[in-house]
Amino acid sequence: MLTWKDIISFSVNGNPTPDKRVEKSEAEWKAQLSPEQYIITRQKGTEPAHSGALCSAHESGKYNCVCCNAPLFDSTIKFESGTGWPSFTQPIKENAVKYEKDTAFGMVRVEVMCNSCDAHLGHVFPDGPEPSGLRYCMNSESMVLETAK
Repeated sequence: MLTWKDIISFSVNGNPTPDKRVEKSEAEWKAQLSPEQYIITRQKGTEPAHSGALCSAHESGKYNCVCCNAPLFDSTIKFESGTGWPSFTQPIKENAVKYEKDTAFGMVRVEVMCNSCDAHLGHVFPDGPEPSGLRYCMNSESMVLETAK
């Protein structure tokens, strides 16, 4: 189980190697994604709180990257954080996401990205529920829910 100490270490010392890499040009990403998805995933945007369809999704399944379909989070680790964005306590695998220090807007945060295609997903904070104490605060537009069959 990842801890805040692990997250900080990854953001400073480098991230785990992903299972695969997906590289596309900006033109290819623009053609594939909706304007909202492109702004959030490729330009590090943020959707308004409580606006994303996945915020209130409760179906069983996997939350995959909207850009490359890499599995990111499982519905069993989703929780209601009250923040207005889908929240999780852990990624589906240690190498599913990567972390970078984010000092935008006069804050110091840890950005979370898809480790396969570098899509911006959201941020992680050390104020989540036990046992990990982590809150992965993700944009709905950056993910697609693949429901369990």
